[in-house]
Amino acid sequence: MKYLDIAIETALAQGAGYADIRIQRDTSQVIYLLNRSIKYAVNDVEHGYGIRVFKGGAWGFAHCNRFDDRTVADTARRACEIAALSAKVKKGAGLTLAPERSYIATYKTPVAIDPFDISMREKVDLMLEVNRTMLNYDGIRQAVFYLIIHKCEKLFASTLGTRLDLTTQLVDPMITATAVWEGDSQSRTFDEGGRATGWEWIQALDLTDKAKQIAEEALIKVKADTLGEEQRRTLILDPNHLGLTMHESVGHPTELDRVLGWEADFAGISFATPEKLGNYQYGSPIVNFMGDNTLAEGLATNAFDDDGVPAQKWFIIKDGILKEYGSTRDTAPQIGLAHSRGCNRATSYYNMPINRIPNLYLQPGKEPLTPAEMIAATDDGVYIQGRGSFSIDQHRINFQFGGDFFWEIKDGKLVRPLKKVLYKSCNPEFWNACDAICDERFFRPFGVINCGKGQPGQTGRMTHGAAPARFRNIRVGGSQ
Repeated sequence: MKYLDIAIETALAQGAGYADIRIQRDTSQVIYLLNRSIKYAVNDVEHGYGIRVFKGGAWGFAHCNRFDDRTVADTARRACEIAALSAKVKKGAGLTLAPERSYIATYKTPVAIDPFDISMREKVDLMLEVNRTMLNYDGIRQAVFYLIIHKCEKLFASTLGTRLDLTTQLVDPMITATAVWEGDSQSRTFDEGGRATGWEWIQALDLTDKAKQIAEEALIKVKADTLGEEQRRTLILDPNHLGLTMHESVGHPTELDRVLGWEADFAGISFATPEKLGNYQYGSPIVNFMGDNTLAEGLATNAFDDDGVPAQKWFIIKDGILKEYGSTRDTAPQIGLAHSRGCNRATSYYNMPINRIPNLYLQPGKEPLTPAEMIAATDDGVYIQGRGSFSIDQHRINFQFGGDFFWEIKDGKLVRPLKKVLYKSCNPEFWNACDAICDERFFRPFGVINCGKGQPGQTGRMTHGAAPARFRNIRVGGSQ
C-alpha cells in the first residue's frame, strides 16, 4: 500500500533515526443478553493509522483516520515534530533501541469458521437458549450471556525494511447465573477469557450444557456455608483462577517498563527489580513461567509485535528463579539486554504501543498427578475454581484474591461447598508455597481481553494457563 511508503519516506526526509507506520482496522461485535432480553448488540469498526518516529533519543507519535497522500505525509511530519519536542525534555542521553532485522511476512489466526459469517439471528438464538436453560432452574433470578467477537487487520512498515500483513481474531463467550435464597444472592460464571480462534470453539463448548452446570452450582453456592475466621490452610487452585493470580502477581511485575518505573504514576512499579535477575527465589523449584507469544490460540499470538519484533518463547521464571522480563526495543537496552522479547503492543491505531504482558503460563508438573490425587493428599484446605475479586499493591507484593466457587477439603475429600472465601499472601511467599502441580493432561489456557494499562488507557489481550496447583500454609478465611 502506497501510504506505508509515504509515511516512511517522509519520516526519513525529516531526519528520523527510525520510523514505523501501523495501518489498523478493528472490527468488533458485542452482544449482551440479560435474561430473555437483548440489552445491546453493537457492531463497530475503527480504521486508521498511527505513525511513530524515533529521533534524538525520543519518540514522537501521531495518528489519523483520513487516507490521502497529503494527510499521511502531514501526520508523519507531525510525529517528527513531537519527537523533536520530546527530545528537549528527555532524561540524560535519552532512549536507545535494541537492534532488530527486517522481515516480510503474513500471518492469520487459524480460523475454521469465521464468527462474522455467523448470522446475528443464529448467535442470539443460541444465547437465548442458554439463558432460558439457566432461568428454568428454581431460584435462578438472573441469567447473563455476554459475547465478544473481534478481528484486527494490520499493515506494518518500518524504516528497517519490514513489511507485515497481520490478521488476528478472537471470540469470547461469558455466561453467568445468579441465585437468590434467604436474603443472599450468589453468582456462578463460565468464562474462559477468550481465545484466538473461530466459531468452531463455540460449537465445541456446548454452552447449553455448560448453562446447566453453572445454574446448578449457583444454587449450591448461595446455600453454602462461609468458612469462618482466617487460618493458615492449604489452597488448591484451578487453572482459570490461577490465570488471574499469575496475571497480577507475575505478569505485571515482570513487564520491564513497570520495573523501570515508567508506569509509577498510574499503574505502579515492581518489586522484581533488575538486580534480582538470576538470583531471586520468586517461587519454589517446581515453579516455571514461560513467556510464549507463539502459543496456539493465545491472545498475544500475533506473529510480530508493534515494534516489528517476531514472536518468541522464553523463561521468565525458571526453577523458581527470576530469569527475564517481557521487554520491548526501547526498554531492553535500559538494563543491558541484547534484544527485545517482542512485547510492544497497542490496542488501537490511535494508541502508542506500550510494554505488555506476553502470553504467560505456569508449566505443568513433570510427574503424573491428577487433581483427585492432589486433593486426596491434602488434609485441611480449600479448592477454588474460577475468578473473583482481587486487590494488589502498587509494588505487586501484597495481594488478596477471591474466587467463583469453593470446596472445603478435609482428610483428602471435598466435604462441603463454601462461599465468600478470600486468601491473602505476598510475593514471594505465595509462589514459594507451591508444592505440587498437576501434569500436562490437566493444563488449560485462560484468556484476558481487558488488561488495563497506560495513559491514555489501553486494554491489552494475552493468554495465561496452568494445571491445578497446590499452595501450603496460606492465610485463608471467609468474608461476610
